Amino acid sequence: MSISNVIALLSGVALFLFGMELMGDGLKKVAGSRLEVILYKLSGTPLKGFLLGTGVTAVIQSSSATSVMVVGFVNSGMMKLRQAISIVMGAILGTSITGWVICMSYIEGGGTLASLLSTATLTGLISVVGILLRMFSKSQAKKHIGDILMGFAVLMFGMSAMSGAVAPLRQSETFTRFLTTFSNPMLGILFGAAFTCVLQSASAAVGIVQALSASGVLDGAVALPIIMGIAIGAAFPVMLSAMGATADGKRTALVYLVVEVVGVAVVAIPFYIANFFFNFSFMQTVMTPVSVAFINTVFRLVKVLLLLPFVDAIESLVKIFVKDGPASEEEREIMRLEERFIQHPALAIEQSRQTINAMASEAHSSFSWAISLLDAYSEDGFKKTEQMEKAVDVYEDKLGSYLVKLTGRELTKRQNEDISKFLHTLSDFERISDHALNVAEAARELYEKNVQFSDEAKAELSVLVGAIGRILNLSIHAFMQNDIAIASQVEPLEQVVDELCDEMKMHHVERLQRGVCTLAQGFIFNDLLTNFERVADHCSNIAVAVIELDDDAFDTHAYLGKLKEMKNGKFEEYYQQYSSQFRI
Repeated sequence: MSISNVIALLSGVALFLFGMELMGDGLKKVAGSRLEVILYKLSGTPLKGFLLGTGVTAVIQSSSATSVMVVGFVNSGMMKLRQAISIVMGAILGTSITGWVICMSYIEGGGTLASLLSTATLTGLISVVGILLRMFSKSQAKKHIGDILMGFAVLMFGMSAMSGAVAPLRQSETFTRFLTTFSNPMLGILFGAAFTCVLQSASAAVGIVQALSASGVLDGAVALPIIMGIAIGAAFPVMLSAMGATADGKRTALVYLVVEVVGVAVVAIPFYIANFFFNFSFMQTVMTPVSVAFINTVFRLVKVLLLLPFVDAIESLVKIFVKDGPASEEEREIMRLEERFIQHPALAIEQSRQTINAMASEAHSSFSWAISLLDAYSEDGFKKTEQMEKAVDVYEDKLGSYLVKLTGRELTKRQNEDISKFLHTLSDFERISDHALNVAEAARELYEKNVQFSDEAKAELSVLVGAIGRILNLSIHAFMQNDIAIASQVEPLEQVVDELCDEMKMHHVERLQRGVCTLAQGFIFNDLLTNFERVADHCSNIAVAVIELDDDAFDTHAYLGKLKEMKNGKFEEYYQQYSSQFRI
């Protein structure tokens, strides 16, 4: 085998891998978010998980991609480890479909019909249709179909290149002797595993075995252990994907390795013992691409069917190897922002939604906690507010980075709207928690300086606190539920809060003049009013984001100006209601 043949083989492998990735990406885009959602929602029982894992992997042509996706599900808390095990088993079987697709590249031309179905003809026709769809179609769906066809054509061409590159090996006695060493099951399995670890693709490794079989240099005794080793080696990229994952995420990745290693042992040991006594004839049979695909599928099917009833035992085993690690509530929520989901925007946006909802709840809680310190200050309460404020800062940083990465993906109109809403409201939630800390600091100052507000000031402050609590509840509920009706109530209440703050400032000046309040009280009182007023402003921004983005627009100033200028209908109704409810 000359250097040109080696280069041709490597080129063929590169084209095969690129074609498979292009075809898989096109299939995922044509399916939209349905594959991921189906995989997540419909995996309630081991049998369902197994069938879904098989089906999804058959579509996207990669057991590693499916398994990595499942690692992300478990890592983010969307899926339980037990559910993931059966899906991984299904993925292990589903990836064998690629071997049957590859068989199409070995259709030979002969008669008229066979010539039309030959590899060269099929590849040519498919690539022409694919490039026409890719270049001239205006529909994104048709462009993705073009990607699928182009990927298939490149995959076929890659297989043809590999087959042509290894054809001279038929006459190489040295290579034939080298291959016979792999008829030793242990050596064959080790070689297949190492080979697949390097390629990081079981489908590509099986494809190369099929290319070798087409040259007539492989028999069953050599092909079978290599195929077994390929199965084990396919666990390597999945294990790599779990670096930095939670304990359950690492366990999910380990499931792939455990299933493959145990499966190979369970199948290989009885088989080779039986072969020792009965000397199966097919072990000496020269392999073809079809027989390699058949052995690969049967081996994987037998393996997963034998292990499927032992899901609980596999779960217990991986838990022994990977121990639980401590994680705070905040860390668990942040784990939802799985980098693996960036390739699947529907999942990533849903996880972002749940995380920003957790951020909103944390900001709300921090302000409620800070308010409670005004009546009953404690250092533990102050530290709690401080911790919440830091947690919200972390949410903002992680969510902001994650959402910006998502904007670079191909998104639907609705997905773009969701991301825009999240990005517009992140800073408002973060600022609410900042104001909560300011209120907590004011409470600490009151406590340390032993300052007491007058009864009049306390009564007014109580009314304002009620209004702030109400506006926070309305805006956060509207945001989480995407409720336009609730969001429309926020702005009238925000105007009431502004008027309350202005009136309370004037009353405070009057009390100063009467000597009821002091300057020391006044500074803290005005700081509190400023923080309350700012919180109401941020609540208004959040409500506007919900309303305006629902109308495919976002111009806060224009919307608020128009709303306050009109002052009729529901706005006036809610304004009157809140003016009566929160009166000093």
